[in-house]
Order: sequence, then structure tokens, then C-alpha cells
Amino acid sequence: MIPRGAIYLVSDITDMRKSIDGLSLIVADVLEMDPLSSVWFIFCNRGKDKIKILFWDTNGFWLYYRRLEKGCFKWTKPTASGHIHISTQQLNLLLCKRAIKQ
Repeated sequence: MIPRGAIYLVSDITDMRKSIDGLSLIVADVLEMDPLSSVWFIFCNRGKDKIKILFWDTNGFWLYYRRLEKGCFKWTKPTASGHIHISTQQLNLLLCKRAIKQ
């Protein structure tokens, strides 16, 4: 599936026990964004070896989970506003466990 909108890396550490409801609350309350938008939100745990991707698609949420057996995901530093925007190409690199370069 290819993102239709923007892609945000959530810069805060996320409890990976959270499901769709918990993650969408983070999007709404902490990020002050609409979880029903076309934006993909990517969350990471403290060890940076697990990610969850949350996005809305027409009539429901999708939740993608990925765990690495070795190594960790490379995370870019947030901008002054605290947001991290990445491109579709950078998303593919992230999911392939390569470093994201900006």
C-alpha cells in the first residue's frame, strides 16, 4: 500500500502495547492532528526495534507492526516544530532497516 498523504514519524517514544484507539488518541491529543486524515503516522518504541504505522483508509484504520530481530530502525531528528516529515522513498528505506538521510 502506498501513502496518499504526508508521512510523519512520531518523535516521542510510544508504548507498543497501544492499539488503534490508543495511537489515534496520541495523534489527536498530542500531535493535535486528525487521525482520520490521509496522513500515515509512524510510532517507535524505546529500543527502536519495533514500529507501528497507523493510517485511515476510506472506512477504517490500518495498523502495521514491524519488529526487528537484530539492529534498530534509524530515526531522523525532529524539526524545531517537533515534527518529522519523510517521503515515500524514505519510508521504504525505513522499512528496509536502512538509515533515513535528509
